[in-house]
Amino acid sequence: MEGGNSPSLQLQQLPLATAAVSVQPHTDSFSYKENLIGALLAIFGHLVSSIALNLQKYSHIRLAGSKDPRAYFKTKTWWSGLFLLVLGELGVFSSYAFAPLSLIVPLSAVSVVASAIIGIIFIKEKWKPKEFFRRYVLSFVGCGLAIVGTYLLVTFGPNSHEKMTAENITRHLVSWPFLLYVLVEIIVFCLLLYFYKERNANYIVIILLLVALLGSMTVVTVKAVAGMILVSIQGSLQLDSPIFYIMLVCMIATATYQATFLVQASQLYDSAQISSIGYILSTTAAISAGATFYLDFTGEDVLHICMFALGCLIAFLGVFLITRNRKKPVPFEPYISMDAMPGMQNMHDKGIAVQPELKASFSYGALENNDSMPEIYTPATLPIVQEQHGSKGATAPPYRVLEHSKKE
Repeated sequence: MEGGNSPSLQLQQLPLATAAVSVQPHTDSFSYKENLIGALLAIFGHLVSSIALNLQKYSHIRLAGSKDPRAYFKTKTWWSGLFLLVLGELGVFSSYAFAPLSLIVPLSAVSVVASAIIGIIFIKEKWKPKEFFRRYVLSFVGCGLAIVGTYLLVTFGPNSHEKMTAENITRHLVSWPFLLYVLVEIIVFCLLLYFYKERNANYIVIILLLVALLGSMTVVTVKAVAGMILVSIQGSLQLDSPIFYIMLVCMIATATYQATFLVQASQLYDSAQISSIGYILSTTAAISAGATFYLDFTGEDVLHICMFALGCLIAFLGVFLITRNRKKPVPFEPYISMDAMPGMQNMHDKGIAVQPELKASFSYGALENNDSMPEIYTPATLPIVQEQHGSKGATAPPYRVLEHSKKE
């Protein structure tokens, strides 16, 4: 009897084991599909946003170079750029609902690559032949490195997926790793803000670290809001939960203060430095926040984590090369140096620069208003005297300096 029952028991257990084995490949395939959708949405969004910004820049350049009295917001080109900008930002926002946070954030390198290529082709930035290797060849190398890094990020990115329900987000929000991370981030943010505001430490690293810390909280809340909207569209309503509106308010607040610090940084430093340093710091902070809050790298093997880190480093190097070779604006110098004029003799023995004098009358350096000058400084008159043909051998000078008084 026992020998007869054993085959029946084996036949009953066989379908269960087969079903258990077939679930895992289906889950991996579905996760990879979601990763691919999120990565493509992020790449599309950053690419369209770069086209939009360069289109608006082209609108400003065209108005500045013409006699068109219209303002920039009255042109079709600027409004087309604004429409594409909104479309690109919606694409980036939607990408957070499909792929892990640590995969989406580094893909912002696509916007730097696209801006570099569009700036050369579309805006037609001028360059000199001797500057070609120093600027554009290294920029093309940076674009290639950024593309290779992006490929590694998409291929070896984290594969953790869970539904962004109110229950899951609340559980992550009160977890002790994230609470410890938030505590450390608040302490560092307060110290940086103290040195920036009270000690006037206007270093670019300090300002962009403030931006990066705020940006890490922004992307965490963006993924939560986008994920809860996607789950609500799929049929499970999440918009009636208080955690959705808490995340929405935090997203708006952190994004606003982040934009404020970026504006202050752009007033003090070059945009190329802000792009490269800001990308590196913001990406590092966002990946750390994603790994702590959403546990993006849980269950990943060492090879995938190392290849993902290598992709980040290659993308960082590519962005650095692209932004390093941008043409920097020449600052205005409010003085005239006689040494800087070729073929011009110095007015002073040691070549001292002529500085502008702050007076009420119109004057610039040694160019004084001579209305109240003494008579001795009145310039001499050089009347032309006609040549007299008295003798063939002797010739008179073409002109003669005469002294005149004011009465004459």
